[in-house]
Amino acid sequence: MTVALMWEAKAAEGRGGDLLEWARASALERRPARREHYTAPGGRVLVITWWPTGLSAELPELPDPPAELTARPVHRWRFEQV
Repeated sequence: MTVALMWEAKAAEGRGGDLLEWARASALERRPARREHYTAPGGRVLVITWWPTGLSAELPELPDPPAELTARPVHRWRFEQV
């Protein structure tokens, strides 16, 4: 079984590159099987991590970035492979 954790934040005006850099540099307590970073128009940054475990497992997640980098609270989702 695989669980994907998705973390998405919208950058404050003009801070998209800073937010992406922060997300790339943010370490997790454990190393996922896979980790990818994406960007989208509007300064959105998405990080997806994959973990070989069940949906209810306790997993490390990216924290909230510094408030000056974001335009709104971070969104987080958890998906199970089917």
